[in-house]
Amino acid sequence: MKHVTVDEIAAAASRIRGAVVRTPLVRLSLDDAAAEVYLKLENLQPTGSFKVRGVSNVMAQLGPEAKRRGVYTVSAGNMAQALAWQSQRNGIPCAVIVPDNAALTKLEAIKRYGARTIRLPFDDVWRVVTDHYYAPLKESIFVHPFSDEGMIAGNGTIGLEILEDLPGVELVLVPFGGGGLSIGIASAVLAKRPRVRVYGVEPETAAPLAASFSAGSAQEVDRVPSFVDGIGAKSVLPEVWEAVKGLLKGSLVVSLAQVASAVRLLAERNRVVAEGAGAASVAAALTRKAGHGKTVAVVSGGNIDSSKLAVILQGGVP
Repeated sequence: MKHVTVDEIAAAASRIRGAVVRTPLVRLSLDDAAAEVYLKLENLQPTGSFKVRGVSNVMAQLGPEAKRRGVYTVSAGNMAQALAWQSQRNGIPCAVIVPDNAALTKLEAIKRYGARTIRLPFDDVWRVVTDHYYAPLKESIFVHPFSDEGMIAGNGTIGLEILEDLPGVELVLVPFGGGGLSIGIASAVLAKRPRVRVYGVEPETAAPLAASFSAGSAQEVDRVPSFVDGIGAKSVLPEVWEAVKGLLKGSLVVSLAQVASAVRLLAERNRVVAEGAGAASVAAALTRKAGHGKTVAVVSGGNIDSSKLAVILQGGVP
């Protein structure tokens, strides 16, 4: 996986203009916040997450071969929705491989967009992630959910927008799942503002990035499934580690209770619906672990099951 330049990210911004939403940057409505916190609301994208940016960039470059062969991906839900959405718009056959514990809200959305769903145990799903390949779909084009230069360049457009809307930003907190969102945003931001600090954010139930920074090499961890299903991977892929170790300051690990509290806070104070992954960055901002200053928390998605949201709004942790 080669380094993605800011020029490639700017080209992606031109390529996807009109296909995605230029999401707002709004102040977190919390007077006693640990820092001046702003929310980059990627939950407002057409499919409810940032993934439409990378997918739109990749699909724009595939050309007629995509219609002939079809496309597929592997995803807990948000990448699958984004690829299915773009495929439906362009008349392209689409299949998605999802873990057997994927959120019902996301599975229903995938079906609504007309994609074929293949459900596998998580370990089998992760094998497709690491191998970049699934034999039964070998005739189709595989679009990796994060370890792909086109996806990363599309994700990086978020970083360009942050700099345009908040030139004095000092800290950017990004939910870390596979790493493509963090790499894209950091590549854009640091190319123009090298002193900005960018951190990945992970749940305590699965924090391979934190383990990798601690060990100085890509690590695998024991992953415990939780309601924070959009991030929290089993490992950091070696090619992703090579990119993030020079871009990110580290990983901020948050508890499930902190994430649930952030979901509730966003709903009550800003009327924002965020999934666990999307609220994790806000949870990290409120811990003060990364210090003070003008902080942007990337709310990466809002696809949360209504039953889980109900539990959180009543003060619980799903």
